[in-house]
Amino acid sequence: MTLYIDPPAWPGHGRLWSHLVSDVSYDELHAFAERLDVPRRAFDRDHYDLPAHRYADAVAAGAVEVRSREVVRLLRESGLRRPKGLAQRPGARLPAQPRSS
Repeated sequence: MTLYIDPPAWPGHGRLWSHLVSDVSYDELHAFAERLDVPRRAFDRDHYDLPAHRYADAVAAGAVEVRSREVVRLLRESGLRRPKGLAQRPGARLPAQPRSS
């Protein structure tokens, strides 16, 4: 099981945020976030938004530090990428989710 996190560089709500992703499954991602006590409301389409003060916690728990571009590449190559607006369009289908191993 490998989870990935980018540096906290994304501004919002007066703080900086990181993106936590899996390249295997959403189940793996949700389980990891749960172990870190990250609330489910922090899940956004295909990743968790983590505030900068939680970055070290995620790395200590085993998340691999990668650049932001790498996060997007990993999501695309795994088939887990859910672009903004995809689910909102009438009749839009979400990509199939790879099975957990």
